[in-house]
Amino acid sequence: MICVRKCSSDDLTLLAEYNKRLIEDEKSDNPMDPAQLRVRMKRFLETDYEAYLFESDGIAIGYALVKTSCSPLYLRQFFIDRPYRRRHFGEQAFRRLLETLKTDRIDVEVLVWNEPALGFWRKMGFEERSLYLRRERPAFHKESGPGQEKI
Repeated sequence: MICVRKCSSDDLTLLAEYNKRLIEDEKSDNPMDPAQLRVRMKRFLETDYEAYLFESDGIAIGYALVKTSCSPLYLRQFFIDRPYRRRHFGEQAFRRLLETLKTDRIDVEVLVWNEPALGFWRKMGFEERSLYLRRERPAFHKESGPGQEKI
């Protein structure tokens, strides 16, 4: 059975380690190291985010980071450690998280190339509502100015 525990500052190091693994697994371009991620996580917890640790038989197996000041709630990060995947721990943890948060409405963003995560969230009943796009600033010719992009 999965237990959900609200995190405190005592959990920051573990949360940062899990966050680094999440970044690796989803192939994010976030360059932050665990020390930087710890500082960022501390800032999240000092604002309108709450972190929750998932435990099975007293062993930490993952976490979630939830923005609680919006409606619906926003699930910024959700991670199950690698040895516990494909064993239904993610499904159990997500359901227990919703029970803990006392909600059925929650938003999540997924990187479009992260097929395993897309499949998981669809299985959990999520439907696509938007597509978030990014344009990286292109290089300019040295002799050109803004608006005259190198093609």
